[in-house]
Amino acid sequence: MINEQIRDKEVRLIDEEGNQLGIVSSREAQKIADERKLDLVKIAPTAKPPVCRIMDYGKYKFDQAKKEKEARKKQKTVDVKELRLSPSIDTHDVQVKVKKAIEFLKNGDKVKVSIRFRGREIGHSKTATIILEDFAKDISEYGIVDKPPKMEAKSLVMFLAPKSSK
Repeated sequence: MINEQIRDKEVRLIDEEGNQLGIVSSREAQKIADERKLDLVKIAPTAKPPVCRIMDYGKYKFDQAKKEKEARKKQKTVDVKELRLSPSIDTHDVQVKVKKAIEFLKNGDKVKVSIRFRGREIGHSKTATIILEDFAKDISEYGIVDKPPKMEAKSLVMFLAPKSSK
């Protein structure tokens, strides 16, 4: 709450340098803020009496937005890239997918490797598990198994995460 939105009878007032001016009426606090051409901002509404500070609210909001923007710049988003295989995939085709997975892991992304079963292929789920385990061995230099192979509906899914560079 700022300026006229503050409806309390008394407030504890803090000036722009951080010095306490004591407990004053909200009208008087508003007058002091107007004289200094600044805003009266309620910073602790649950305190008894509520704490208000005299500050340039526009500048404060601008600084907050700037800090938030800087924090967003520094954070790294981790994407999940998906590679789909089939239970009857050939060894060379697996190697092509392994190269792609390594590329994703080098970029710091997680990789979801899934084998989708169609029709009667679901009876060969053991061979699909072997394919995923071999896949994990092939990329072991660049990534680790985040979640081991697991059946989800008609797919066998495994998640890989990049190795932490320490």
